[in-house]
Amino acid sequence: MNNQKQQKPTLSGQRFKTRKRDEKERFDPTQFQDCIIQGLTETGTDLEAVAKFLDASGAKLDYRRYAETLFDILVAGGMLAPGGTLADDMMRTDVCVFAAQEDLETMQAFAQVFNKLIRRYKYLEKGFEDEVKKLLLFLKGFSESERNKLAMLTGILLANGTLNASILNSLYNENLVKEGVSAAFAVKLFKSWINEKDINAVASSLRRVNMDNRLMELFPANKQSVEHFMKYFTEAGLKELSEYVRNQQTIGARKELQKELQEQMSRGDPFKDIILYVKEEMKKNNISEQTVIGIIWSSVMSTVEWNKKEELVAEQAIKHLKQYSPLLAAFTTQGQSELTLLLKIQEYCYDNIHFMKAFQKIVVLFYKAEVLSEEPILKWYKDAHLAKGKSVFLEQMKKFVEWLKNAEEGFRI
Repeated sequence: MNNQKQQKPTLSGQRFKTRKRDEKERFDPTQFQDCIIQGLTETGTDLEAVAKFLDASGAKLDYRRYAETLFDILVAGGMLAPGGTLADDMMRTDVCVFAAQEDLETMQAFAQVFNKLIRRYKYLEKGFEDEVKKLLLFLKGFSESERNKLAMLTGILLANGTLNASILNSLYNENLVKEGVSAAFAVKLFKSWINEKDINAVASSLRRVNMDNRLMELFPANKQSVEHFMKYFTEAGLKELSEYVRNQQTIGARKELQKELQEQMSRGDPFKDIILYVKEEMKKNNISEQTVIGIIWSSVMSTVEWNKKEELVAEQAIKHLKQYSPLLAAFTTQGQSELTLLLKIQEYCYDNIHFMKAFQKIVVLFYKAEVLSEEPILKWYKDAHLAKGKSVFLEQMKKFVEWLKNAEEGFRI
């Protein structure tokens, strides 16, 4: 019996070079570039013919591997070196975005070329998005006219959905922001985007990628104010964008105000301190008293865990709201604010079924505490009420309203 271990087989022969090196050698965009530029030169400036040439070439050329080269040529006329300059030793073409006329109609025609190409070869979507992000980082390397054309084209492609608004992250590059390149580029971009769609569509796209609250970052930190943003973009002819940013800022300020209010109430801060804080926020963020009374009402109502029994919740509500009456009274100095509060109370009582029978008691309490006055209550009753629970609440208020009209003594809650 042979006790020796059987010898394991070994591989012999020539060792091949690493695959990575082979890959590197095979990746040569020069020949690809020459084919594309030659074809574009033959088609000339007829963009319909350009689109057809690109469509047909995708079957013969490796678009997947050379996507960056392809898009560099279509935008800049040749392969771009780092920083955005054209490589000196490479072929170039004038059939590109940067060599075209600087007008919206021409850029719309070029947008169609990109649309058709990406619809035909869906795998180019990601490569094109990466290309645009890169081009935005290279903005300082382009001339003002080239930047304008790229901005118009990008706005059109954002409008038709070829590009996602997340590409705008590249504009927040510190150097581009510092030198004013980002803001100037954004003006042209948003003009063409809004021209294709409208501000609501633009806002919706920005919201989807959480960029609706970041537009002020187009400016350096010392200029990131609503006032500066509005002045810059309004003077550039983009008043609707300015208004949108101001509204976004106000919404953010309102959310912050409500959050802080609830914290102050839960801590039991004195009303005089809360009132002073709210008035400062109103002034700083241009928030109206009507808006504030709604915020205070919802904050007051959210600080309590309400009883689920209808017969007990009214008593609980009156006790709680009596305590907060001075705070509410400080922000019902206008008839419109009082009416706003009445509508908020109506809405709350309708939405929270246990409060349906408490509406009249709350209104009478606020009348006695001088939070609400006669005229807004009568207006609410006559024609300013909501449809929600209308018949129930009007019936509840009938006797009190009659008393207000006749000013008879002795009305009982």
